[in-house]
Amino acid sequence: MAGLSALAFGAGVDSLAGSLASPQKSGIRIAYSSITWGGNDAKAIEELANLGYHGIQLRANTFGPYRAKPSELKALLDQYKLTLAMFSSGNVEIDPAKEQSTIDMHVAHASFVKALGGTAIQLTNSARPKDRMPTTEELKRLAAVMNEIGKQTAAMGIQAAYHNHMNQLGETPEEVDVIVQAMNPKYIKLLLDIAHYKQGGGEPEKAVKQYKDILYALHLKDTMSPLPDKPDNPKAYKFVELGRGNVNVPAVFQALKDIKFNGWGIIELDGVPERDKTAAQCAAINKEYITKTLNHPI
Repeated sequence: MAGLSALAFGAGVDSLAGSLASPQKSGIRIAYSSITWGGNDAKAIEELANLGYHGIQLRANTFGPYRAKPSELKALLDQYKLTLAMFSSGNVEIDPAKEQSTIDMHVAHASFVKALGGTAIQLTNSARPKDRMPTTEELKRLAAVMNEIGKQTAAMGIQAAYHNHMNQLGETPEEVDVIVQAMNPKYIKLLLDIAHYKQGGGEPEKAVKQYKDILYALHLKDTMSPLPDKPDNPKAYKFVELGRGNVNVPAVFQALKDIKFNGWGIIELDGVPERDKTAAQCAAINKEYITKTLNHPI
């Protein structure tokens, strides 16, 4: 029976992928995150451009070396014809004693992004409590601080977007919903990470439709669980290239088509899933899945 169920699921995915086999006019644009290159952003920019990508997500590690000379980084992006689709701005602290410093940091990052020609920053959140579930008050507190960050960055023409994340506040779909409901849509939008959402117990294709009015961008990756070398550990997982894990990626793209989504889908891998791969090889594998399996341009 389990085998039949697996076959049925696979057939459903294949069928759905087939329904996406004709070129789509959905507004999703594909970008790629530089995080896989481990801080070598110049190499990430060059290799992603050579693979045919047109958008990139950079991280806050670029702020230090380029803060006083953003024109140099912008020139590099322009040279390789890459749009700054998103900027990882870092965590939002909910400790009242750290509120002003966390706001100031993200506003400074937003100013940097504006100088680079970008339009959006990504906000992750405070570390998850180690010995308990986060409280509703903590989740709403996160939203409140993000609302203030978003209000200030909006005045600069920069959109702030909340990124759901494992091992942080907003790990489960229920927690994400509390945060999103407390977000002011005038100032904060949602960056839905489909693999983190799936690993947290949700179905990202449903979240796409549930949050269609506040959805700004997505992180596209897959999650593998259980792991081949840890089959009896239900909590063990790793993020992998699209099509290798448990996320129903074709269903996500179908949902995006259904809501007529017009924004960035940013492929992201925190690191290479296997040691014998390079970041560029992973990017090529993801490109193959997007362009061949889903028949969507990058």
